[in-house]
Amino acid sequence: MSINLPLPLLGEMAIFVKVVEVGSFSEAARQLGSSPSAVSRSISRLEKALAMRLLQRTTRKLRLSEGGEEVFKRCSEMVSAAKSVMEISGQFTHEAEGLVRISVPKAVGRFVVHPYMPEFLRRYPKVDVELLLEDRNIDLIDDNVDLAIRITDHPPAGLVGRQLLTIDHLLCATPQYLAEHGTPSHPHDLLSHSCIYLGETPSDARWKFKKGSKLVTVGVRGRYAANHTGVRLGAVLEHIGIGSLPYFTVRHALEQGLLVRVLPDWTFLASYHGGAWLLHSPTRYLPPKLRVFIDYLVECLAKEPTLNRQGKQEQKGCELPEGRG
Repeated sequence: MSINLPLPLLGEMAIFVKVVEVGSFSEAARQLGSSPSAVSRSISRLEKALAMRLLQRTTRKLRLSEGGEEVFKRCSEMVSAAKSVMEISGQFTHEAEGLVRISVPKAVGRFVVHPYMPEFLRRYPKVDVELLLEDRNIDLIDDNVDLAIRITDHPPAGLVGRQLLTIDHLLCATPQYLAEHGTPSHPHDLLSHSCIYLGETPSDARWKFKKGSKLVTVGVRGRYAANHTGVRLGAVLEHIGIGSLPYFTVRHALEQGLLVRVLPDWTFLASYHGGAWLLHSPTRYLPPKLRVFIDYLVECLAKEPTLNRQGKQEQKGCELPEGRG
């Protein structure tokens, strides 16, 4: 095999990675601005040059062959290296520009991140933002995402970033609802109330509380459940019942007196809790578009300490890249 062989095949290798990532020739062609037949020819040329079958084609999906899995791993490393080269070149561009793709939990995206985006877009006219609101763990490389916000007490190894805020949950209701139905003084009093909860699994209706050394679990009931934070907030504001909500979604309503905290002497133990971490892949060359986005979001949230009910911001676990103190 000629030592010059890999150079003409670099393009085919990159196309092969894209086909595997998206799972089809047609979708790869769409994203690459090509045609399915051209993509197919590129894969055929790569298979011929390597003298091996890389993909097993069926009518429903593509599957990597045993040898194809190893080739895909090496080709993915090549594509990642190429992206790193582009990141390095970006360090010499003083003006931030390009697309920032950030994956954010739905509630955090809607109530915490989105309100600051209009000003960011005005401040940086050459930076575009794609806000992906999704409650799932994503892989930054596989999902082609630049930044991710995750709710966790233990940031994943291999990523670096910054804790933006602490997620606290509490119970709240409108003064009108409490005036009509009474104010609970103990978690067991919730049994006689209409409670608004997540409703995705049976455990969502089992609310847990802590006060000192006391632990109490109550199986609540209600006529309305919703797996969307904004919907539950709206239901509480409509006097439907007592709802469990992250503090950052209700803070303005509490400040305005539209809502009242229920059982304030008890800590509500929700499964959706921890720190909201802004994470990205480790790199010595952070593109300007990412640097200004991170700086901007941290700056905005630092001005609003009330996003954390304890009124404090923390840093732990992940380390920031050099120069990001």
